[in-house]
Amino acid sequence: MYTDLKEKTALITGSGKETGIGYAIAKKLASNGCHVILSDLGTPAEDHNGMRMGTREEMERLASGLAEAHGVKTLAVDLDVTSTDSVAAMIERILSEFDRVDLLFNNAGAVFGAPSTVHDYDEAAWLKTVDVNLHGVYRVSKAVVPLMQEAGGAIVNIASKAGKSPPLWNPAYAVAKAGVIMLTKVMALDLATQGIRVNAVCPGLIMTDLQDTRIRVEAEIFGTTYDEAKERLAKTVPMERLGSPGEVADLAVYLASARSSYITGQAVNIGGGIMMEV
Repeated sequence: MYTDLKEKTALITGSGKETGIGYAIAKKLASNGCHVILSDLGTPAEDHNGMRMGTREEMERLASGLAEAHGVKTLAVDLDVTSTDSVAAMIERILSEFDRVDLLFNNAGAVFGAPSTVHDYDEAAWLKTVDVNLHGVYRVSKAVVPLMQEAGGAIVNIASKAGKSPPLWNPAYAVAKAGVIMLTKVMALDLATQGIRVNAVCPGLIMTDLQDTRIRVEAEIFGTTYDEAKERLAKTVPMERLGSPGEVADLAVYLASARSSYITGQAVNIGGGIMMEV
């Protein structure tokens, strides 16, 4: 139990789907008495590059469920991290309900144009992938930091193993996540004297909708079944299994809590041993 999180207010981007890391973080925070703001695109439940997106209705349901289960205040807001106007509208909506934000989890992410090599990558897909995963962290952080400066706070950016070790056929995502890791360090240095800590989490192979899409693509490419492709992927991990969103949430919430009060500017791996170097 993180008693220091009680009555704090946290914003989690990309948290509108029950199956995602963002919602797992929100659930963990709410169970510790933290007020949570869920934010996501809120688009219809259709495939985006093969991956299901959450709906406004799902996000509202998740927010209401957390409020009822844990007795905390919740809010669900639409957010497109590629739009400065959308970010500004989100901040206005937050300030109508809360007087500050103590914790920010930059979790929103997506992949467009993969699988592809660098030199075959569609330029529009490349730019959109970088915009969501890297520039989105910049836009949201820039807007939220002023809400933290009076009392201090913590920011946790969800990066990726891909930002440290390049994967096959997913170069735009890897480049963007490498940028998130450096942005984390720059922000940590800039904000250290203002009582705001900034760290990143670098998940390895976590069983999210994004991973599900990868498994399906690899099964098709290699001519195997879904289960065979999943087992092959798990065998690349020293612990021989894929991680869960809840395990990533445990680390992210720790990095936002007072128990990590002397940690900032770090990019912490969580991947069952698949990435053992810093």
